[in-house]
Amino acid sequence: MRTIYTLLTYLLRPVALAAVVWRSVENPAYRVGMRERFGFGPRLPATEVLWVHAVSLGEVTAAAPLIRALRIQYPDMSLILTTATPTGRARAAALFGASVVVRFLPYDTPGSMRRFLARAHPRLAIVMETELWPNLFHRCRQLGIPVVLANARLSEKSVARYRRFGGLFRDVFAGDTVVAAQSAEDAERFIAIGAQRTRTHVVGNLKFDIEFDGGVLELGRKLRAAYWPDRPVWIAGSTHHGEEELALAAHSSVQAALPGALLLLVPRHPERFQAVADLLNRCGVRFERRSSDNAVRPDVQVLLVDTVGELASLYASVDVAFVGGSLVPVGGHNLLEPAALGVPVITGPYQANAREIAALLLREGAALQVGDSADLALKVMELLSDGARRATVGGRGLHVVGVNRGSLRRLVELIEPLLAARRPGAPQPGAPRPGAADP
Repeated sequence: MRTIYTLLTYLLRPVALAAVVWRSVENPAYRVGMRERFGFGPRLPATEVLWVHAVSLGEVTAAAPLIRALRIQYPDMSLILTTATPTGRARAAALFGASVVVRFLPYDTPGSMRRFLARAHPRLAIVMETELWPNLFHRCRQLGIPVVLANARLSEKSVARYRRFGGLFRDVFAGDTVVAAQSAEDAERFIAIGAQRTRTHVVGNLKFDIEFDGGVLELGRKLRAAYWPDRPVWIAGSTHHGEEELALAAHSSVQAALPGALLLLVPRHPERFQAVADLLNRCGVRFERRSSDNAVRPDVQVLLVDTVGELASLYASVDVAFVGGSLVPVGGHNLLEPAALGVPVITGPYQANAREIAALLLREGAALQVGDSADLALKVMELLSDGARRATVGGRGLHVVGVNRGSLRRLVELIEPLLAARRPGAPQPGAPRPGAADP
């Protein structure tokens, strides 16, 4: 089964590369690190290495507390962080600078994975959420590299899809693979597709251990004081195609009731910044670009945030936060980021990416759900007009985040014995087991 998968991967690799090249036309960041996608790149220093993979921006943000904890606990080890998107790479560079080596994860072919692991030679691989790459896991097993699936989640729909491929994904869990699941339901779903029950643990959702740089709240206050000091302000964060129109329609109603209201519009993907600017022009909206760093004049209706890495401080600067990907069928994004800052949260009905978190926040009154643009306008107006209501919803969000912390500690406790153990006769990471050959 893996042989067929590998053949298909080789056949599809030119298509994936062509997609990267095509995207690089609009977003030059896609041109960076092209050789890394084939496993090339400088070798890491001779020190022992920890490897964390976080596919995109959201996973990089969720992994940040873990990476900081590992750097403190294992100061003599180097750390490499791989991601699959330019936004994830940019976020990692902004968070960690030169203290962490940041690269793109190679395509999942045997040769690319062999080259990457020969250069990185990690002691341990930590893969965030649900990145089940058969050749990556196979090569780690050959080299005796334990793998931890951290913050692991799996939907019921995905279980059926994985089970159709039978032994391909059972083989993923055949080596030293530990599953650190977000919930008991996630744990059972991983077991259903081949994970070993004895190596599957429930540790909770790492996103509750969200950390903010001590300056985030202060930066939020400074942004507000400098750019929109006396205006009611709401944000539509991480929006997708079709969602900006809904946010703008809602904002039109909000402005009819609150003429000074300002909307911060934050598209999820940088390559869409210009398309959203074009939309604002077509709609006749008076807007300013965040990248211009110009003053937000009183007549500006919308600030288009066409920068990367500022979302947390922008959340900290506003009165109300709508989190995108939830009014269109994308599955939603991180509701905990504004909640952890005490900002009242609004979400749409599409919450598949974090259904349990959304349900918890809604149940505890720490978030409000809307069904369409008109409903969004009503909820925004309700919160902007009522400071006590804003404080209540925001305070409940802070409480929910606080009482659910602890998954980071449990995850580190799972990792510790894997790094401490040097099994007799086991090969050192980076050296193949006797007789282990690449396919």
